[in-house]
Order: sequence, then C-alpha cells, then structure tokens
Amino acid sequence: MRVYVPLTLTSLAEAHRAGELGPGPLTAYAVTPALREWYLSDDIEELEYAALNRAAGASLRLVAGDPSTARRRVVLAADVPDSAASVDPDRGLDAGALGEVRIAGAVPLAKAAAVHVDSDEAAADVTAAAEALGAADLGDDDAQFTVDGAEDHELLWYATQEIANLID
Repeated sequence: MRVYVPLTLTSLAEAHRAGELGPGPLTAYAVTPALREWYLSDDIEELEYAALNRAAGASLRLVAGDPSTARRRVVLAADVPDSAASVDPDRGLDAGALGEVRIAGAVPLAKAAAVHVDSDEAAADVTAAAEALGAADLGDDDAQFTVDGAEDHELLWYATQEIANLID
C-alpha cells in the first residue's frame, strides 16, 4: 500500500539521519474506502493525488506547530504492507480524517518511493497559511482563503536520493 506521510523539513532531516521514520505509531494518508467514497472516482492516480493532498494539509499543520522549521510542506510517499496500515474506525466518519491511516511501527527510508516538497516560491503562502490555520479552523472565511492559497502550490517530486540536497 502506498502511504503519504506528512512531515516538515526538520523531521525529514531527522528521518534521513536515522534511516527511518518513527518510531510508530505514525499518521499517514492512503487510498482508504472512505476516501474512495468521498472522492467518487475509480481512477487510482486521482485517488493517490487526493491522499497526497490530504497529507500536504497535515504537513501544513506540522509546519504551523513548529516555528523553527522551514515554511514548506513535505510529504514522504512510501510503500508498506497492507497489514501495516490501519484505519481508526472511530474517526472513519470524520471529514478531517478522510484517508488517514495509522502505521504501527517505524518505516525504513528504503521503503520510500519519493518525497514531495513545496518550492521555495511557496514559502510566503505556506507561512501565511500556517499563521491563518487556527482562525480557519474556527470558521473564518478570510483565513480559509489564505489557507487555500497554500494548496494552490503543487508539491514538487523528488527522488529519495535527493533527500540530502533538500535538507542541507
């Protein structure tokens, strides 16, 4: 199963040094039955893209919670056995948890397929979105517009061999 793990550049650097993401449990996003139903598509590429975007939203929350990290969203795509990822049945109907899975243990970076990271040009919009996140959560439409501004930026694809260059 392909999972998308939300990170920051700081946590990506830590994982790179350790050779793995973890310890578990880890929150990730994947094509779950609830995500399939919500997205209403059978196209696996579209569903994977939806899971990636859910992880990018979670990464924004991590960025907002760590003022010392670079203002760029980071998502690591990894392949794990289906049995390694589970859906929390208590959160299955929560719209905020669509596609969310828990991975019980650490994920070796050798299982990583790619890393998706905001470009440098997205940093200003990601910074503004991180600052507006709390107000958006409380229903402020202007703040939500600012958060959506970060989502307008496509994450760039990087091979796992390029991680060292991203974290320098």
